[in-house]
Amino acid sequence: MGFMKTNDAIDAAEFSSDEERWAAVVHRDSRADGVFYYSVRTTGVYCRPSCASRPALRKNVRFHASCEEAQQAGFRACKRCRPNAPSLAEQHAAGVAKACRLIETSAEVPNLDALSEAAGMSRFYFHRVFKSITGVTPNAYAAALRARRVRDELPKHGTVTAAIYDAGFNSNGRFYAKSAEVLGMAPARFRAGGTGESIRFAVGECSLGSILVAATGKGICAIALGEDPDGLLRDLQDRFPKAQLVGGDKEFEKLVARVVGFVEAPALGLDLPLDVRGTAFQQRVWQALREIPAGATASYAQVAARIGEPKGTRAVAQACAANAIAVAIPCHRVIRNYGGLSGYRWGVERKRALLDREAQS
Repeated sequence: MGFMKTNDAIDAAEFSSDEERWAAVVHRDSRADGVFYYSVRTTGVYCRPSCASRPALRKNVRFHASCEEAQQAGFRACKRCRPNAPSLAEQHAAGVAKACRLIETSAEVPNLDALSEAAGMSRFYFHRVFKSITGVTPNAYAAALRARRVRDELPKHGTVTAAIYDAGFNSNGRFYAKSAEVLGMAPARFRAGGTGESIRFAVGECSLGSILVAATGKGICAIALGEDPDGLLRDLQDRFPKAQLVGGDKEFEKLVARVVGFVEAPALGLDLPLDVRGTAFQQRVWQALREIPAGATASYAQVAARIGEPKGTRAVAQACAANAIAVAIPCHRVIRNYGGLSGYRWGVERKRALLDREAQS
């Protein structure tokens, strides 16, 4: 699957004209389910846009904003698609939500049988539905939850062991095997707020405002854009409250100049070592973002498909929002299906400016 420079697909949240609504009915577009309903004068029933019933003639079709509106107009619910009952997608979402709550509230990670029973599905079907909605497997979801709990618990406990067990890991060995992936550093160092971690940084200026670049011995760990240099530094301190923040020397300032140069002229490229800290899923997304060339864009759905998770669009969006390394991990190149800009950690106007600049390079 290649990346696109333009995308004129229909926005799933916007079926504002009768022409778009009719097209959704003709194509049985499930994305329109719940957005509107349609009735057929000759049968007296109303349906979801994705209903598999025999196609009606356009002249006999009316559109309605809700089931209540269709019923008030004298139509009854279709027995095939049951528009007045929760859709299959809604049932799946509710079942997965129940499973997630069970994972979140259980002292030990529930097994697949318990999770699928809570969701009201078979084991195999639940596993497939869970991954399609969340973008990860139930085990990966539980692992990410435990990782977040460890990050929250380590500063509160007197020992690393107590924090590990309170976070849901049932053995030290299991946690330490994954500690670098979970925390980005040794647990004791993380617990101390980054004590002993040396992070060089420098703040410069570019056409998009102030820019902060920070790096560990492994590579760049943060690139942030904003209006307030002090605010950018405070954010870095909040991430590593006890790390040793060292102002960059002249050599480090050359690295900052390379980043600024890339912001101003994307055609120059930016090939720098990165210290990327995130879950396995986030890192897969971020690697896919780095493969989008300057001047091109991709939708969240395209990125999800590229990493082998075609139904993980929402999880991809969340991974983009969690990215702390602007421009080097180009989450600004990810747009909505219909070509519109979505949110951007450093401001939508900066996202637009970056894309405009890359399109012209």
